[in-house]
Amino acid sequence: MKPTRVRWTVVALIFFATTINYIDRQVIGLLKPYIQDDLGWSEIDYGYIVTAFQVAYGIGMLVCGRMLDKFGSKLGYSIAIVVWSLGAVLHATVRSVTGFGGARAVLGLGEAGNFPAAVKVIAEWFPKRDRAYATGLFNSGSTIGAIVAPVIVTTITLKLGWRWAFIITGLLGFIWVVAWWLIYKAPEKNPKVNAAELEYIHSMDESEEEVPQGRTVTWGELFSHRQTYAIVFARFVTDWVWWFFLFWTPDFLNKTHGVDLKATVLPLIIIYAMSSFGGIYGGHVSSQFVRFGRSLDFARKTTILLFALLVLPLNAVPHIHNMWIVVLIIGLATSCHQAWASNIFTIVSDVYPKQVVGSMTGISSVGGAVGGALASSFVGLILEWTGSYATIFMIASTMYLLAWLTLKLFVPIKQIKFE
Repeated sequence: MKPTRVRWTVVALIFFATTINYIDRQVIGLLKPYIQDDLGWSEIDYGYIVTAFQVAYGIGMLVCGRMLDKFGSKLGYSIAIVVWSLGAVLHATVRSVTGFGGARAVLGLGEAGNFPAAVKVIAEWFPKRDRAYATGLFNSGSTIGAIVAPVIVTTITLKLGWRWAFIITGLLGFIWVVAWWLIYKAPEKNPKVNAAELEYIHSMDESEEEVPQGRTVTWGELFSHRQTYAIVFARFVTDWVWWFFLFWTPDFLNKTHGVDLKATVLPLIIIYAMSSFGGIYGGHVSSQFVRFGRSLDFARKTTILLFALLVLPLNAVPHIHNMWIVVLIIGLATSCHQAWASNIFTIVSDVYPKQVVGSMTGISSVGGAVGGALASSFVGLILEWTGSYATIFMIASTMYLLAWLTLKLFVPIKQIKFE
């Protein structure tokens, strides 16, 4: 049974939420050279500001995941977006490093809710065979956000100043919340979902077990399984690479290839357009393996390995003088990251029951946020001390293979049962 219009509408809604999510978090990376000149930040200052976001993002993941499982996707998603939109606007009101750190923390707390909510919605609306592809579609919003952000932010900044870039982009989330409340209803409550489609959503998952009604699965129970630790570690060693691309690519191009704010737009569009295709294709490859009769374990892990190998050329980036070759290699790496993301999010819904997907996505994302927080300060310190990106790119190029090996050894992809 092909996805109906109502399911595509659900995917479109969370796609746009994810797009806004990435526009809001991308603004500071795009404006770093501009604000740095205006306010006199050092590289270490910027690293600490990014770290404040990552720490708050990690804390928010724990809170948001549990909140979503308790209150449901509709209300939980709305609260998260209102909080991060307020945080985005707050950037326009501060001048100090501490003030920016505080604004980033509010942004991070709210933005933490996006992916647990989105993955939970996908698990509620799609059977396992379709989830990786649906996840790739909504997750492409992160790259679309990264593509349109340079255009929007540059235009606003050059015409109105950098503070207005934070204000205008921050207001997008409030518009989305209105649309979400007007349009979204859960499958069981949606009058556009007929009995046949509802049966399709639930009946394809023969291996999927529900948590008994009224049963609460605790974090302690989740951490009693090795799969939880392995997935958290996999996110820990890879998520920071995406943050590095997001927050430091404009600066890298500026410092190593002399690309200013206005000229950065085209290279960034190319990089994130490539990553958008990777997210969708990574989900498609995995779902096709399943449709061809391969196991979920084979499909997810083989897809991750294929894309992990394609990240290795990233190691050469600091030694290449042609900017466009650099852009293509970084674009390939971001594409592979999004393919990885489509599959790791889906693995969570493969291994854990729907009722705890929000909590588990939140917990696994804490691993990514902690890795991102440590890496942000580490990257800032390395750049301050050496003035070179070589070490950072070398480490980043190997992280996906390490993550694949961890999943291969410690995560059998079959559902955990909670009696």
